[in-house]
Amino acid sequence: MKKRLAEVASKVGVSEATVSRVLNGKPGVSSSTRTAVLTALDVLGYERPTQLRGERARLVGLVLPELQNPIFPALGEIIGNGLAQQGFTPVLCTRTAGGVSEADYVDLLLQQHVSGVVFAGGLYALSGGHHAQADAGHDHYRRLSERKLPTVLMNAAVENLGFPRASCDDAVAAEQALAHLASLGHERVGMVLGPQDHVPSQRKQAAFAAAARACGLDLPPEAFEHAMFSLEGGQAAAARLVKRGITGVFCASDPQALGAVRAVRRQGLSVPHDVSIIGYDDSAFMKCVDPPLTTIRQPIEAMGRAAVDLLTMQINGIAVTDEELLFEPELVVRASTAPARR
Repeated sequence: MKKRLAEVASKVGVSEATVSRVLNGKPGVSSSTRTAVLTALDVLGYERPTQLRGERARLVGLVLPELQNPIFPALGEIIGNGLAQQGFTPVLCTRTAGGVSEADYVDLLLQQHVSGVVFAGGLYALSGGHHAQADAGHDHYRRLSERKLPTVLMNAAVENLGFPRASCDDAVAAEQALAHLASLGHERVGMVLGPQDHVPSQRKQAAFAAAARACGLDLPPEAFEHAMFSLEGGQAAAARLVKRGITGVFCASDPQALGAVRAVRRQGLSVPHDVSIIGYDDSAFMKCVDPPLTTIRQPIEAMGRAAVDLLTMQINGIAVTDEELLFEPELVVRASTAPARR
C-alpha cells in the first residue's frame, strides 16, 4: 500500500496524503487532482478501490494492428495527440501474430474502466476476430456495444456493428491507381491485395476491376494476388504477377509495394521501365526509397481528427451517426511509374 501511494504521488506530483484522500473518497481534493490520481492509478496498473471502480478513467484504448508499417505509428501519434488535447491518456495496444488478441485487449481495457476505444486500421485478417474481417466473430465488439462504451472504428468496412466509422475511400483509391496506369498505356495491370476476407481489399479489388472494364480492360482472376501486408508478402505476390506479364501493379500497402519492387529486380527487370508499381498509404520515407514510390495517400490527419471528435462526442453524451465517413485519398506520383513499353 505504501509503495502504491508513493508511486502514484510521484506520478501526479502531489503528496501521499492527497493520494490517500482520493483513494478513500474523502473531501478536500480538487476534481482535476482527483482525476489525475485515478488516471495515474490506471496507468500504473493498480486496481481502483471498490467504491471507485464504477467510474471510467480518463484513459482511451488505441488498438493498432502493427507498428512495422510506418502509417500506423503516424496514425497513432495523430490520435494520441488529439486525445491528449481533450484530457485523455491513450493506452496503446498493438497486435502481434500469436500474441495478445484483439479480444484480450478489449478485456484488459474494460478492466481498466477506459472511457472509450479507437480501433485503427484493422488490416490483418488473422484468426481471433478483426473489425475489418468480414466473417470474423464480433463478440468483443458486442460487449463494448452492450456496455455502451464509446467506440470508433477506422478503416473498418464491416456493417451492423453500430459504431461510428472513419475510413479512407478504398473505391476511389483503386480508381485513381487504375486511371494512372491506364494513362501511361499499361494494359496488363494487376493488384497485390490483403487476405481474401479483408473487406477493404475486397472493396479495392471490385473498384479496380470496374475501372478497368470502363477502360476496355477485362482483368482475369490471375491479375489479382492476395498476401499479408508485409514486404515479403508483396514480393512473393508480385513475383507471380510479373511472371504472367503484368506491367502495372497496384499494391494495397506501401510495404507490399516495396516488396514488389524487389520482386521485379530479382527477375532482372527494372522499376519503372519494365514494371510500374503503385503503393497505398504514403507512409514515411516513401519519397526516399529507390525509386521514390508512387502511392495513394491516406488523409490520416483528417481521419485521425474525425476519430477523436467522434469518440469525445460519445463520451460527452452527444449522439453520433454510425454511417461510415469516407475520406478522399490522393494520388502522389513519383518515380516508380512510367509509360508502358511498346
